[in-house]
Amino acid sequence: MNAYDHDIAALDGSPDALRAQQGKLALFVNVASKCGLTPQYEGLVELQQRFADRGFTVLGFPCNQFLGQEPGSAEEIAEFCSTTYGVDFPLFEKIEVNGEGQHELYAELNEVADAEGHTGDIRWNFEKFLVAPDGAVVARYAPTVEPLDDTVVGDIEANLPG
Repeated sequence: MNAYDHDIAALDGSPDALRAQQGKLALFVNVASKCGLTPQYEGLVELQQRFADRGFTVLGFPCNQFLGQEPGSAEEIAEFCSTTYGVDFPLFEKIEVNGEGQHELYAELNEVADAEGHTGDIRWNFEKFLVAPDGAVVARYAPTVEPLDDTVVGDIEANLPG
């Protein structure tokens, strides 16, 4: 599996934006603006700032499948993320991560087990996947695992390119 081989546009509509990230270690996260876990954006921004110059990026995938917690347009999502949390990592078009309309990227990601052995459907907003520069999934983290959790940070440090 190469997670970077999927056609997905950036939040601003730029085509095929995911492939441009190949070669970086990335934390793929399904995000939402009106969720109890939305403050995790703070930790995601901190990870981006801490490791971006070492070949790492956070990649956000807005999703409205969990109680309609990402209802906004692309412009509204971008504005909220920028002004509320200072998000400067790439955001992609709104997608579905489960079900009949599931994006093919998440059909593949969902096959990976987390530390507790969970595979299959995304359980909630802010489920995370650490993806190596070659597109292989290194780890999966439950939605409640904070971005700055020692396990996440340790996995990032252990897998930085170069």
